[in-house]
Amino acid sequence: MKNKISLKVNTDLTVSHQVLSWFEQINQPPIANKEIWWQCQTLMIEGFTNIVEHAHKNLPLETPIEIEAVRLNEYIEIRIWSQGEPFDLEQQLQQTSEFEENEQARGRGLKIMSVMADKLSYEPTGDHRYCLFISKSY
Repeated sequence: MKNKISLKVNTDLTVSHQVLSWFEQINQPPIANKEIWWQCQTLMIEGFTNIVEHAHKNLPLETPIEIEAVRLNEYIEIRIWSQGEPFDLEQQLQQTSEFEENEQARGRGLKIMSVMADKLSYEPTGDHRYCLFISKSY
């Protein structure tokens, strides 16, 4: 089984509900483990929010964010392409405190994603963009 869906939205947090609604398509037939599906939804919205708030923070609202989700037999892959400044995901994860020690209201999203995802990366692409890649087994 392979199911692939794509979406393009503006750099705008108010479309978060649209992103989650679109993502629901990938859950057909429904993943039996509801906690795993909740984690997939969390990974999607955390990834999208990070691109809007950090990678695109100095870019116009009209700057597109392209999202792709692929469901294979045992895992879901999420790719979110951004056009922001370079960002070292591994370095940021090392510099962010663990949940218990992090009393800030912000800055925990990447840690949450790194714990939930089986694979998490943020790499440059050949077209001057970056791709946030998330993989989650189910």
